[in-house]
Amino acid sequence: MIPQETVNLILDTAQIVDVVSDFVTLKRRGGNFVACCPFHNEKTPSFNVSPSRGIYKCFGCGKSGSAVGFVMEYEHLSYVEALRYLAKKYHIEIREEEETAEQIAARQRNESLLLVSEFAGKFFVDQLATPEGRSIGYQYFKSRGLEDATIEKYRLGWAPRSRSAFTQAAKEAGYKDEYLLETGLCAEYDSDHRLHDRFYDRVIFPIHSVSGRVIAFGGRTLLTDKTVAKYVNSKESEIYVKSRSLYGIYYAKSEISKKDKCYLVEGYLDVLSMHQLGITNVVASSGTSLTVEQIRLIKKFTGNVTIMYDGDSAGIHAALRGIDMVLKEGMDVKIVLIPDGDDPDSYARKHTLEEVQEFIAANERDFIGFKTDLLLEEAGSDPLKRANLINDIADTIAGIPDAVKRSVYVDETARKFRIGEDLLFDRIRRTREKMIQEEQVERERERRRNAGAPTPPPPSLDDAPPMGPVAELKPLPTPTGLAAMETDPVLAPSEQELLRFILREGLTPLEFSSDSPYFDPEEAAAEAQSPRCVAQFIDDAMAADGITFSNACYEKVYEAYFALYEKGYAQDQMVRMLLDSEDREVAFVAGQLIEEKYQLSVKSFTSSMTTRQSWLTHYVPRSILAYQEKRMQKQGAALAEELKSATSPEEQMRILKEIGRVSGIRKLLLGKLGRDKNEI
Repeated sequence: MIPQETVNLILDTAQIVDVVSDFVTLKRRGGNFVACCPFHNEKTPSFNVSPSRGIYKCFGCGKSGSAVGFVMEYEHLSYVEALRYLAKKYHIEIREEEETAEQIAARQRNESLLLVSEFAGKFFVDQLATPEGRSIGYQYFKSRGLEDATIEKYRLGWAPRSRSAFTQAAKEAGYKDEYLLETGLCAEYDSDHRLHDRFYDRVIFPIHSVSGRVIAFGGRTLLTDKTVAKYVNSKESEIYVKSRSLYGIYYAKSEISKKDKCYLVEGYLDVLSMHQLGITNVVASSGTSLTVEQIRLIKKFTGNVTIMYDGDSAGIHAALRGIDMVLKEGMDVKIVLIPDGDDPDSYARKHTLEEVQEFIAANERDFIGFKTDLLLEEAGSDPLKRANLINDIADTIAGIPDAVKRSVYVDETARKFRIGEDLLFDRIRRTREKMIQEEQVERERERRRNAGAPTPPPPSLDDAPPMGPVAELKPLPTPTGLAAMETDPVLAPSEQELLRFILREGLTPLEFSSDSPYFDPEEAAAEAQSPRCVAQFIDDAMAADGITFSNACYEKVYEAYFALYEKGYAQDQMVRMLLDSEDREVAFVAGQLIEEKYQLSVKSFTSSMTTRQSWLTHYVPRSILAYQEKRMQKQGAALAEELKSATSPEEQMRILKEIGRVSGIRKLLLGKLGRDKNEI
């Protein structure tokens, strides 16, 4: 089998737009891409690709899925063969092996580390609401201009002054020492090996993965003592590698894709203040120098990066370093330097949204203009310094992988400095030859590090698995849509609606106000501390009546979702795993239900609508009632048929009583739904 780490690497690396573009010509529309569907004949594009969600969907034939699902469907490959295809496309080595007991333990260990981190995240949030947390941590956040909604959304917290508060809480909750130590949430005393908290007396900034799971923390001291480190960060672990993480990516990814641009800043508060202002396509490098892995993470959502650093010498140096790295990944880069004395955080707090947007638009520079303005003043009329500047720009251009882009930049540079293009091309050619030689040397070093293992030839798409029908591949459902898979059309619409709520809003908490028709005083006290989420609310209602979905295709997805739910995955992760399911019927149904064909775009109309929370607290219970009413309707129809064939008076009387009972329940349900009871 393919090791799970490799599978995860393939799925995380594969970019849906990149994969689909190998087969279909895509055109951008807002944050998504559209095309004529490759799976059925059409003249008007109904095939949509969403980079932020990593899925495709055709609203004509109904086919949908992730990058691996697209390859399976288009090339008629099995799940494993599609993974091999993507691995070769992205030059990922696969070493297949049978999963050992150690690998199973490692997988379970990884999940345990995530659960510990998520427990810690909730602990720090809860501590912010304590008297100590509110008087210190909360007041600090407010002093930095953060609103309550921002504090709540980004799950900011407080680590109490006690050096054992978290350790004690985690142990009482049953978490093992090894996981507390591995995540870096706790450390040992030197003498007796007792654990103590790594984060204490600090405000806490949780760091999320792309899918929304808490993987690490940054803790800032509020003390002025220079001997105390300003920031304490989670150590690297199996679930957290600093060079591959970006602060705010989970909250920013959708807007990055929609705007086709990512603003890159340095600190936590830079992100928070910009997001709060209304510019939400912003991420930070989490207090570390920008890395290639971080750039590639951004590239999953856009090819355009604007580096927005402080205007001091350190910020300028970091921007110069970032330019070359971004360009080498084939992305477009611009630079905005915040006026000296400010950073994105302070500048965002001093200005309105319109002012910040105008400042960015007026001061965004491409790398040639930025380097020229920065270094030309220093060079002055010194011909050698000017030559060095031109060579520096040419070396930067040399790192761009696309030849057409290199040519465009050469033309601009030649005009700007009034020199011949052939001179620039010669410098670029020599620089690229040197880069290739260095890469070959590095590959040779890597080969030697791999215990003397022979270096395989570079993968090629020509080596991809054979294209054609595969005997063991389970075919996707027919393109006629969900109706072709439904065996119970009476209950199908209601089951679709409930499953759609689960797939789209499963982990969203439901908090009922006392004036809600669905408010239950007996449950209110318990749920005040821990409100049930949408998925749990629906599952509890189903379990209370002892019922399962009547349509097998929906029941299969329902069971698959809750199997993942029990393991503690984030909502995005669960949807992604359902779309990547080897059971293509599960993938098909999930893909049909997670996307809407039409989205509201008129701002005034959208703003007049109710909030998402109030909308859910109204319609989720209502959908359950509607489902129960449909079940009673179906049961009543079955009893009416049974009555026709009943012969004895006793049997007829029993059936009539049951019809009366069912009819009474239906009337009650119709009344709660606000419909005419005379419908029965």
